Amino acid sequence: MGLQLLHLHLHGLIRSHDLELGRDPDTGGQTLYVLELVKQLAACEQVDTVQLITRLIQDRRVSADYSKPREFLAEGAEISRIPFGPKRYIRKELLWPFLDGLADQLIAQLKEQSRLPNWIHAHYADAGYVGALISRALDIPLVFTGHSLGREKKRRLLQAGIDHQQIDNNYSITRRIEAEELALANSSLIITSTAQESDTQYARYRNYLGVKAKVIPPGVDLSRFNTCIDPASQSNIDDLFSPFLRNISLPPLLAISRAVRRKNIPALIEVFGRSPVLRKRHNLILILGNRNDTRQLDKQQRDVFQQIFELVDKYNLYGHIAFPKQHKRDQIAQIYRWAAQRKGLFVNPALTEPFGLTLLEAAASGLPIVATNDGGPTEIMARCGNGMLVDVSDLDSFQNTLEKAGCNDYLWSQWSQNGIDGVIDHFSWNAHVTKYLALMSNELKTIGFNNHHSSQLFQLSSIKAS
Repeated sequence: MGLQLLHLHLHGLIRSHDLELGRDPDTGGQTLYVLELVKQLAACEQVDTVQLITRLIQDRRVSADYSKPREFLAEGAEISRIPFGPKRYIRKELLWPFLDGLADQLIAQLKEQSRLPNWIHAHYADAGYVGALISRALDIPLVFTGHSLGREKKRRLLQAGIDHQQIDNNYSITRRIEAEELALANSSLIITSTAQESDTQYARYRNYLGVKAKVIPPGVDLSRFNTCIDPASQSNIDDLFSPFLRNISLPPLLAISRAVRRKNIPALIEVFGRSPVLRKRHNLILILGNRNDTRQLDKQQRDVFQQIFELVDKYNLYGHIAFPKQHKRDQIAQIYRWAAQRKGLFVNPALTEPFGLTLLEAAASGLPIVATNDGGPTEIMARCGNGMLVDVSDLDSFQNTLEKAGCNDYLWSQWSQNGIDGVIDHFSWNAHVTKYLALMSNELKTIGFNNHHSSQLFQLSSIKAS
């Protein structure tokens, strides 16, 4: 009898195919991570089933996929969508009043099952809150992954000059921090992507215990992100960017992110615009999610795009910069390879970066990086040695680093190979789920869980031993 795992990712815009990454501030890399983690866990022989709980949405503005109560992901894995709150799609900050009702629903459903999950894994603060309530009610151990933390976000916003009341009004930051405290108090394990997250960001919470925190870097799907060039797909990427660029053969500076303030895309455009060297030597390629009409985006995204439009005009970057309105998810891997084939660089200018999965995708594709000297990039660089780190708040230093990184073909080739080798050695999905499951099994033994769960663990150990 293997493990039964319950994952909570409550926002709602998650499905088995065509993830809408970058659609809004709530559809970032964590969505892809959760989906891949669930599928990879289901493929492990130690695991019987993995259930991913999210919100059921009935809204003509979003795909009908999000209104299906159940969706098959892989053998042993499925998405279960639970209705709570309004039927329409709303941003995560508006979900707080409805979370107690969701917890009650899930507790009642779990009580009716013949067997309880061995673990609950809650992703983000809202899921951490619900997971803590279920864990306490049913005595199921809880794993918490914050992905991004309220105290760190609040600190950054205060530094940017936004007052506390405005932060609370826009982001429900007080409720978010309280939910994170509750999740930390009730967690048996805290999984982080980097040691910096654990030592610096989580350590600001009163209920944080360092002994509970374990660092497991996310994995990369090497079947998608690799150096295998398909000429036809590369031609399609040419078609995607050629309407924007005068000379498409120039080495690109590529950035892929959501159009939110934290990602700091306007700073990259500012640095590119004011550098004659960069403008002569490179094109700037920005993949900022899909959009039809910027007026339909939320305020933060509208503000970021307005900054982008103004900077393009200020520095007359027409012909030197591409930011297409639409792209397909399966084109992302092709875009990395397209940029690597032209000896470009992947740039992450984020003000704060808990991990940065795009950095690993770029590295696996042979594309060197220039990244913010914060959080995940520092630990990726320590293992891969495939580029340069920089203080992106210092625009002069940022500009100098980009100019230096793009001027040496020998160094580019060395970085490219280092990235490929480093991802294979340190950031595979197999390594991630192996460590993940070992931590769970060891923790169950340590906490001496109740007889029901302990018997399952002993059966699992017997299976593995045989």
